[in-house]
Amino acid sequence: MTRERDCSAVAASTSEPDYAALAARIGAWGRELGFDEIGVSDTDLASEEVRLLNWLALGRHGEMDYMARHGTRRARAAELVPGTVRVITARLNYWPARAQAPRDVLADPRRGYVARYALGRDYHKVLRKRLADLARRIEDSVGPFGYRVFTDSAPVLEVALAAKSGLGWRGKHTLLLSRDVGSYFFLGEIYTNLPLPVTPAVGAHCGTCNACIDACPTGAIVAPYELDARRCISYLTIELAGSIPEALRPLIGNRVYGCDDCQLACPWNRYAVPTTTRDFDAVRHGLDGTELTALFAWSEDEFLRNTEGSAIRRIGYERWSRNVAVALGNAPRDDAIAAALAKRADDPSPLVREHVAWALARQRDAMPGEPR
Repeated sequence: MTRERDCSAVAASTSEPDYAALAARIGAWGRELGFDEIGVSDTDLASEEVRLLNWLALGRHGEMDYMARHGTRRARAAELVPGTVRVITARLNYWPARAQAPRDVLADPRRGYVARYALGRDYHKVLRKRLADLARRIEDSVGPFGYRVFTDSAPVLEVALAAKSGLGWRGKHTLLLSRDVGSYFFLGEIYTNLPLPVTPAVGAHCGTCNACIDACPTGAIVAPYELDARRCISYLTIELAGSIPEALRPLIGNRVYGCDDCQLACPWNRYAVPTTTRDFDAVRHGLDGTELTALFAWSEDEFLRNTEGSAIRRIGYERWSRNVAVALGNAPRDDAIAAALAKRADDPSPLVREHVAWALARQRDAMPGEPR
């Protein structure tokens, strides 16, 4: 179990350590633990707080009520974890070399596309353990200190903190970008009371490029550095609990969990390197380019078994079935697809029944073999 200490209640050490030397050791320990890069940020996110509040005021968070519920705590580290003065940030590459080529799967409307980050083991578990191990190494060196570990698990402005600590810059798609490896990586943080020297931020290198904006299937990137989550396929297939708006369903194509299009279009991702983390390179059963009819035939027990240890399990069987039904509705007219949908026309879930009915209507209205 991770031991996390209140940053306001624990002195960093009985004697002041050499914080510059400690920061260098933390970077080395991070690399030993498998992280690709470690940085250190201060806690001043005032400009990001304004950006966040404007985004919330426009309603662009959709039904993600937790975004508004935590409010300014996202931008005020010391309110989230009292005593925090620095944030240690970590980057871990997830690009799965053994997965099928993304564009090949996206080009075949009869197969289901899963965002590359979700093909392996749930990243929350992998990153949290490594961050906890890093914190323990620091504690072995300096004694008890205040800290708390995060990885997409609390109201934390991860991209802003990572950018401040020099791990990359915020791209126009709002994700973090690195000149060395692109954007296919996870982020994690350790909030701490150790006054470590901060690592310098890097400049932005998007220039006049708008490839990510042009590539978004639903127009969710409404302006450079501005995302309307309500139109984002990742939001629609993962965060949204209810019915997917009909106008957006045809634009989802065969994406059944998440979307990578903005990243696939980004020129910086030509530098993406395969992950060395086995948990991310091991593609799980039935999650990479499997026929949609086979995915839709999964029982709930099969869904739970095939997504064990995966981030996909968090959406549950009902949302998974909803997503696959939409993808089937976007596939070319085919008797086997229509038959697969018809088998679940009376599904116990009203949500699934609604999307199955829509997909069946799409199948009936399409010409045989017509591409969507």
